[in-house]
Amino acid sequence: MSPTLNALAATADEPARRHGVLHRWPTALGLAAAAGQVALGPDTETIATVIAVAVLCYLGAAALDRRWVAWAGCLVFPVVVVGSQAAGLAWWVSGGAVALVLVVAGLLLRVPRPPLTAQTAALLGYGGLALLASFLAPRAGLALAGAGLIGHGVWDVVYYRRNQVVYRSLAEFCVLLDVPLGVTAVALAIAG
Repeated sequence: MSPTLNALAATADEPARRHGVLHRWPTALGLAAAAGQVALGPDTETIATVIAVAVLCYLGAAALDRRWVAWAGCLVFPVVVVGSQAAGLAWWVSGGAVALVLVVAGLLLRVPRPPLTAQTAALLGYGGLALLASFLAPRAGLALAGAGLIGHGVWDVVYYRRNQVVYRSLAEFCVLLDVPLGVTAVALAIAG
């Protein structure tokens, strides 16, 4: 190909490359959120709270049968959970109350049962690990919470591939928050 044709091809390909980068905004947002949490020095409570918010986002989308609810949950649920902590309540009290309301709403709205059941089970499983981690010695709790967050990252990948319950952008964001933050928590727990 001549130099002129190469230059034209590169110019023609430029918008596609820019679009590809812009299309990866959930990746950038997830990594930035993970980096922010790592910079603050994650502890068991922080990791458990991230797990709680993540499972509530998925449960909210399933309970209301609306994918966009998961993104809205990324804004609302941290405020609810952290706000309750500021008021002196444990994260799991407000998280449990919100989860109960969501499950009841899903049942009353007669949303499809398989997604609601799967997300309720995930909430109980990952939320249970996070709760257990909160009652362990600091290093053991941090390691367990980190492992739970990595496990939720696998959950994100499954739902990204299935393109169900939440938008793929949310699953992409979540996996790139969960896995790096979870790995960091486990590494910090091991390092002591």
